[in-house]
Amino acid sequence: MSVSARHIILAIDTATRGCTVSLTCGGFNDGEVIGLQILNNDLTHSRRLLRTIDDVIIKAGIGWQQIDGVAVGLGPGSFTGLRIGMATAKGLVASAGIPLLGVSTLDSLAAGCMPMKGCRVCSVIDARKKEVYAAFYGHDEKGCPVREGEILAIKPQALAAMIQSPVIFVGDGVITYREKFVEMLGEKAVFAASHLHTPNGAAIGLLAHDQLLNPPKSLAPFYIRASDAELSLGKRIMD
Repeated sequence: MSVSARHIILAIDTATRGCTVSLTCGGFNDGEVIGLQILNNDLTHSRRLLRTIDDVIIKAGIGWQQIDGVAVGLGPGSFTGLRIGMATAKGLVASAGIPLLGVSTLDSLAAGCMPMKGCRVCSVIDARKKEVYAAFYGHDEKGCPVREGEILAIKPQALAAMIQSPVIFVGDGVITYREKFVEMLGEKAVFAASHLHTPNGAAIGLLAHDQLLNPPKSLAPFYIRASDAELSLGKRIMD
């Protein structure tokens, strides 16, 4: 298999409990996956990410000189996970002298469902505190996800109240709140296959490919809401 004709991207996502690393070649519609690991275990991202990156690169038989960019999942999700992923990606691109690219984790989840059953997609990530991070998606003529509206931090009940027609739910928020969505939406709640609920680095790499034509000048994670530390600091200042 020759991968020299199209750009190769190393992609990582640490926004959720899962950790995913991939190597992709090409874009969303014509690309291929040449290396992928998706981990769901109790190790912290800081303990497994660099080792997983090495494993994926070695198994794919790719050298760093062949990698054209590093793409990172921008969340929203775990504050600590996002910071670990971003710091790691920045360190890699600084060392290799290649561009840093970024894709929302919600976008990458939606990409796994495009297009499916003619429904809109709702990506949902468990935000804790009885909320989810969510966004709605349609798709363009090539089947790429197109985000509709803003990324939300919202209670599942309020999210369900926004839905008037069948929607495909995908993401780990489904695991936590599936029964709630079924209770409120009935047959309007359609669920993606279980293996699609964990972020997939391959989708991030394929979606990020076009950014190589005009790499972003700066990137920041989608935090959406303040962290517990920031809220505690604010409370102490007010007190």
